[in-house]
Amino acid sequence: MTPARGRAQRARAADALQRSTGALSTTATARMDAEMPWFRELSAEDRSWVGLIVQAGIRGFVDWYRTADAADRGTALAASVFGAAPRALAGVITLQQTVDLVRLSIEVVESNIDSLLDPADAPEVHAAVLQYAREVAFATAEVYARAAEVRGAWDARLEALVVDAVLRSEADEALLSRASALGWSSHGEVAVVLGAVPGQRTETDLFDEVRRAAKAAGMDALCAVQGERLVVLLGGVKDNRDAAEVVVHLFGDGPVVVGPVAEDLSRAYVSARAALSAHRSATGWPEAPRPVRSADLLPERALAGDGHARRHVVDEIYLPLVRARGTLIETLSAYFRHNSSIEGTARALFVHPNTVRYRLKQVTETTGHSPSDERDAFTLRIALVLGRQSGRGDERSL
Repeated sequence: MTPARGRAQRARAADALQRSTGALSTTATARMDAEMPWFRELSAEDRSWVGLIVQAGIRGFVDWYRTADAADRGTALAASVFGAAPRALAGVITLQQTVDLVRLSIEVVESNIDSLLDPADAPEVHAAVLQYAREVAFATAEVYARAAEVRGAWDARLEALVVDAVLRSEADEALLSRASALGWSSHGEVAVVLGAVPGQRTETDLFDEVRRAAKAAGMDALCAVQGERLVVLLGGVKDNRDAAEVVVHLFGDGPVVVGPVAEDLSRAYVSARAALSAHRSATGWPEAPRPVRSADLLPERALAGDGHARRHVVDEIYLPLVRARGTLIETLSAYFRHNSSIEGTARALFVHPNTVRYRLKQVTETTGHSPSDERDAFTLRIALVLGRQSGRGDERSL
């Protein structure tokens, strides 16, 4: 067949298809309504947009087929099929549903070729339909891939805003709605985990792994990277250290700290504030476990100037000792002054060693810190200093 004759044949077939575009679109829409339940459940506006895609697909095939050289039949015309509908439609119907409607449209065209065209033209058009279907399939995948990429970038920015709001203590209704848009479903306790960003990892892969690990443990997770620091918000937490154990392996080298459990996301700034302070102070305790609770770093935080930590030490350790029994402060101070010697403390206070042991046991029961434990003793020493500096309580003369 000569090139001129081939062009004339394609033009004749394209004209015949062009005249039938409306009827083919109506037939395709009727089949969708009958065979695709999801199409019937769409709103009238979305149904009309889907109908426009179908019409554009059929018209696009006719225009595509008119091209003189098959080698010039690129994907541009196929991609233009989706220009008829808003990008938002990609969030209304799934990729599989789009593939189904494109397939149905192609089937409608192909099943009517023999009745619409001259028998001499039909074989080439059948072959062209198959090629066009492949190109539309690629165009469909491209549309959804781009939509997913845009959505992923937007979600990442939104997630960063939520985490930043928590760190800045700017919780409001917008924070909760943004978190909900990201799939945050926890309405219970929240804890904030901080540590170094691991090397050789992209944020996307890292965040996905954090979320997978949290979900496997029955928790929600929101992540953000701030400088060299990875921040993870965990929702549905029961024990803060147990929760941090779930994701600790995803942090980089160095200390990983977890703040106290907050009531909910709107109060998560309390956990974030403690975790931030603890992370800044963690270098003061090189032997700290990983992860370490912010409460276990109270002495370092107080020495670093954290006012909340200083008040907590005075309120939760020093004042209970003063109020419990005056001799507890006296005995504890003497115990430290005599190098943690029971006998030396007893001689200094003119009491039996068992009395000293009994009082030290009361100190442990009152504060949760044992004077005989090196780490707890350090915390108790800091509490004595800060308590006296605060001028609060009614400490007896030592």
